[in-house]
Amino acid sequence: MYYCSHGAGSSQAPSPNPRRHRRRKHTVHRLADNDPVNDLAPLLTPEGRALLDEVRGTDPAQELAVATRLRRDHPAELVSAALGQARLRQRAVAKFGAADAERMYFTPNGVEQSTRASVAAYRARRFGELGVTSVADLCCGIGGDAIALARAGIRVLAVDRDPLTAAAARANAEALGLDGLIEVREADVTEVDVSAYDAVFVDPARRGGRGRIFDPEAYSPPLSWAVRVAETAPHAALKVAPGIPHEAVPGAAEAEWISDGGDVKEAVLWFGTEPGLVRATLLPGPRTLRSRGLPNPAVRPVGRFLYEPDGAVIRAHLVAEVAAEVGGGLIDETIAYVTADELRPTPYATAYEITDRLPFNVKRLKALLREREVGILTVKKRGSAVEPEELRRKVKPQGPHSATVFLTRVAGAPTMLIGHPSG
Repeated sequence: MYYCSHGAGSSQAPSPNPRRHRRRKHTVHRLADNDPVNDLAPLLTPEGRALLDEVRGTDPAQELAVATRLRRDHPAELVSAALGQARLRQRAVAKFGAADAERMYFTPNGVEQSTRASVAAYRARRFGELGVTSVADLCCGIGGDAIALARAGIRVLAVDRDPLTAAAARANAEALGLDGLIEVREADVTEVDVSAYDAVFVDPARRGGRGRIFDPEAYSPPLSWAVRVAETAPHAALKVAPGIPHEAVPGAAEAEWISDGGDVKEAVLWFGTEPGLVRATLLPGPRTLRSRGLPNPAVRPVGRFLYEPDGAVIRAHLVAEVAAEVGGGLIDETIAYVTADELRPTPYATAYEITDRLPFNVKRLKALLREREVGILTVKKRGSAVEPEELRRKVKPQGPHSATVFLTRVAGAPTMLIGHPSG
C-alpha cells in the first residue's frame, strides 16, 4: 500500500501485504500555527468562498485583528481555515502565479512539493509533442501537473490516496474550469488500471518523517515499481530527485534534468522516447543540451574567461558539452568550472571575465578589494570549505564598485579568482 501524497502528510512505507489495508488512523493535519486543515468542504461553500475573498492578501501581522473581527459573524474554525488557506495561497504565488494561486486550494506540503507551473507546462508540452492525448497521473498531489496537462488539451486521471490531497486536486480542477478534462480518484496507485491511457506520469513522494528521501527505492512508491508501470505504457515520465545517481537510471529511460531561472528543480525519466539519452533543459526557453558522449575536458591554465555551467548541466554530467561549445577546458579535473581565452556566449553557462588570480589568502583579497573600492561582492564557491558569508564578513567590502570572487581549486591548489559577469 503506497501513500505517495504530496499534500497532507508524510509518505508511508508499504505494508508487508500490499493488498491488506490497515485501519486508517485519524490524523489532524495542521498549519504552522496549528490551524486545522483537515476538511476543505467548509471553504467550498458559498460562505467559505466569500470568506476566502474577504481575507485575500491579509498581512500576517494583521491576522489576529482580522480573525477577531470575522469571528463575530462566522464560525471560529471556518475563519481559521480561511486565513490558513490565504496564507498558503500567498506562498503558492511563486510557483503558480497570482492568477491561479488566488483561486486554488492548498495543503502545507502541497505548496512545498508541487511542481512549479512553468516546469509542469514544459512537461505537458513534451507529452503533447509525443502525441499523447490521455495521461494517468499517479501520486497527483494537489494537481499541479494535472492542471498543466489539461491545459495542453490532455485528458487526465489524477490519483492520490490521501483524502485531503485528492479533495484539493478536485477543487483545483473545478476552480480553474478544468474538471471536464481531469478526473480525480482517491485510490492506492498500485491498484489503478492505467491500460486505457496513452501515458503514465508518476511523481512519488520523496519526503518522510525525517525529511527528504535520497534512496530511490525508499520513495513512495519505490522507483522500481514506477519503472515497471512505465514500461507497460506507450509513454511515461517519472519525476525523481535531481540528485539521483546516474547509475540508478534504467537503461530503457531517457534522463532529463530541468532548471528554471537557474535553479535545478527536478529530474525526469522518460520512457518511449530515446533510451540512454541524457539532456539538460533550461527554462524559460526551453533550451535543451543533449549528451554527445564526449570525454572529460582536459585541465588547462585559467584563461581570460570563466564559465559557470547551469546546475542542470552539471547534474546531467554535460560539462564536457559546454566546454566544447566555448572551446575551453577545466580549471581542475574535479571542479565544474570551464575556462577559455575567448568569449563565446552560451545559454548553458554564465560567463565571467577574470581579472585576478590569487592563492587563497583573505588578507590579500581584502587589500585588493579595498584598493578597487569594491562594496558589492558576490562570492561563489566550488571545491572550497569556506562559506561565502564568512568571507564577506572578514573582507568587509566597501565602495561603489562590484566584483565576483570564486573560491575554488585550480590544478588542485586553493585559489581565488576575481572578475565580473561578461556582457
